[in-house]
Amino acid sequence: MKKALLILSIMFMTMSYAQEIKQVPQISVNGEGKVKVVPDQVTILATIETKGNNAKDVKKQNDEKMEAVLRFIKKMNLDPADYKTQRVSLNPQYDYEKKKHNYNATQTIEILLKDLSKYDELMEGLVDEGINRIDNVIFQSSKLEQYQSEARKLAMKEAKLKAEDYVSVLGQKVGRAMTISDNSQTYYPQPIRYAAMKTMEVSDATAPRETLAVGEINITSNVSVSFILE
Repeated sequence: MKKALLILSIMFMTMSYAQEIKQVPQISVNGEGKVKVVPDQVTILATIETKGNNAKDVKKQNDEKMEAVLRFIKKMNLDPADYKTQRVSLNPQYDYEKKKHNYNATQTIEILLKDLSKYDELMEGLVDEGINRIDNVIFQSSKLEQYQSEARKLAMKEAKLKAEDYVSVLGQKVGRAMTISDNSQTYYPQPIRYAAMKTMEVSDATAPRETLAVGEINITSNVSVSFILE
């Protein structure tokens, strides 16, 4: 009997405690923080693509062009840690009309350029030395973590300001935060005004010269916050 009374007593206390928690007045709001930054570096994905009837010759031509590209990059005095081969491929392609195999060789190099004043020179040189495809150009900031921290703080400030606006007409005050959830998306640096380059085919004879208009990038943070009302 005593055991049953003890169990009932614990259940009653648990239910009372749960009800007490549920009855705590609170407000839940979202906040967004946004920091606009002028990029100070750029990542370039550049590819050499070579086609032909003989696999060995196609690979050799592709390798020779990439060697020339790497020599040019070294002359640009880039840090060796700032460029690397991203992928290499040699694939057969069957021509059903001619009933024979052709071969397609590609090499892609990823370059991190930390001095944007060298951008035009680098892009022109890459094309001149054999690059015939620019796969991607991404402008970014070297101080990303610093700006992400600023964006998070701004998001929290906006959330609190929203909560204060809502309860200001109720004669209540915003108290301490009960829960905080980070809803930020993974940051993928993209320029705003820059004309984003999709995969672009170029030839040595008509190689376009890129112009630079980096604009700004947005670094954003989003939070959900529940505040106690006093």
